[in-house]
Amino acid sequence: MEPKKVGIIGAGISGLAACKFVLSKGLIPVVLEARGEIGGVWTKTLQTTVLQTPKEMFQFSDFPWPKSVTEEFPRYDQVLDYLSSYAQHFGLLKHIRFNTRVVSIQYEGCSDEEIGGWNLWGGSGDAFGEGRKWRLNVVDARTDVPVEEFGEFVVDFVVLCIGKFSDVPNIPEFPPNGGPEAFKAGKVLHSLEFSAMDFDDASNLIKNKQVTVVGFQKSGIDLAMQCANANGPNKPCTVLYRTKHWSITDYYPWGIALAFLYMNRFSELLIHKPGEGFLLYLLALLLSPIRWLFSKIVETYMMKKLGLAKYGMVPTQSFLQDVSSCLFAIMPENFYDKVEEGSIILKQSQSFSFCEEGIMIEGETKPIRSDLVILATGFRGDQKLKEIFASSTFRDYMTFHDSAAPMYRHTIHPRIPQLAVIGYSESVSNLYTSEIRCRWLAEFLDGTFKLPSIKEMEKDIANWEKCLRLYSGPFYKRASIAVLHIWYNDQLCKDMGWNPKRKKGFLADLFLPYGPSDYATA
Repeated sequence: MEPKKVGIIGAGISGLAACKFVLSKGLIPVVLEARGEIGGVWTKTLQTTVLQTPKEMFQFSDFPWPKSVTEEFPRYDQVLDYLSSYAQHFGLLKHIRFNTRVVSIQYEGCSDEEIGGWNLWGGSGDAFGEGRKWRLNVVDARTDVPVEEFGEFVVDFVVLCIGKFSDVPNIPEFPPNGGPEAFKAGKVLHSLEFSAMDFDDASNLIKNKQVTVVGFQKSGIDLAMQCANANGPNKPCTVLYRTKHWSITDYYPWGIALAFLYMNRFSELLIHKPGEGFLLYLLALLLSPIRWLFSKIVETYMMKKLGLAKYGMVPTQSFLQDVSSCLFAIMPENFYDKVEEGSIILKQSQSFSFCEEGIMIEGETKPIRSDLVILATGFRGDQKLKEIFASSTFRDYMTFHDSAAPMYRHTIHPRIPQLAVIGYSESVSNLYTSEIRCRWLAEFLDGTFKLPSIKEMEKDIANWEKCLRLYSGPFYKRASIAVLHIWYNDQLCKDMGWNPKRKKGFLADLFLPYGPSDYATA
């Protein structure tokens, strides 16, 4: 029998891992990458960008960082070198077609009505369907001209690794006549455009300019620091934000590694989990004071170290809520020093509009005068994921308004056959999460297990949604598996026939943090 062909869209972290594990099962991977290089979001970033997680949590299980990288949080260029070494070591580059953009994908072999009547995914619960394939519409990313050798490309399975934080910017809605077109004194960019610029051009763009940055997540914080370092208090950078979130300067509050508070089995005993039995439910209830204590350990440390009360920057929600939603970021050590000296001005507002001189915010009569406004307002990953489907029915299935993607095992949509999504839902280390999902997917493609019924998958998705909503609160739309990472990995291990207990000894398995190296072998 001829090996099945797997189309992998995207050559970022998830695409590389998918390629490696698909190869390991004797299947034929074809990786289609719109850019001219591997690395995904790491190819277009700020000059100051570093990892958000310690490197031991951001590495492939069987490919550690080189000893020459001594930084705990490597720079963007070191990350790119690491990914390049991984791709070369496992011979992945020859399977990647660069500058090749997938415009749309179309499922062939049965109608939408037939699919809607299935009780099992794909009709059988198997990875591949007899006579059913995906047709990919492909163009040269540099010219938008169909690629001659395969303007349309047919594969047996599709893995979408197109990422959540790239390509489609999230632009806020503005009142009539209050959008960027009203701003006559300067220029408006999204952080996506700024990150794509040459470093020298980007530095020259902000130099000696009054810059306003909209957004207070990682990109917004880094942009503000870059502007503050370039211009000082003479041309302060204004940061406009909606919600205060807990941002940390290091992973060791009061000398305790965050991994011991949130990334071991004991920490997961403190919270409710999807599919838990009565005893685990009761235990999470009884241990809730410890859950509160862990959150307070981080909060009090950051308040003391950064002096958040002095700047009116103490969040109203708990750190647990932010970490559950992946809404905390690494704060540069001297960020609030820049606020103190007047190089950064912080302003909170739930909405804003543009005027001729700059930005108007609620409750103020004078505009924030600006020469340049950079919108660090995130991305529309949901829109990008939805619009790649030619079928309107599949587009409807993928309409979820940027909440947690409705995926079984956060990978497979119960109603869309022969397709998986890797790298969309978040965790404290997206590489760690993506790699084990790719291993799980490869085992599924190899026939190690079948998927349960569509009803069972949808019930499991609902259980996960309930737990994620419980701890993410109003930030559920950014829900992640951050505080349930081990519980999630246990499910994947059981599906694959692995022992979910990855450490030797009861105490070690209970209290030591889990990371990628624990899953190096079956």
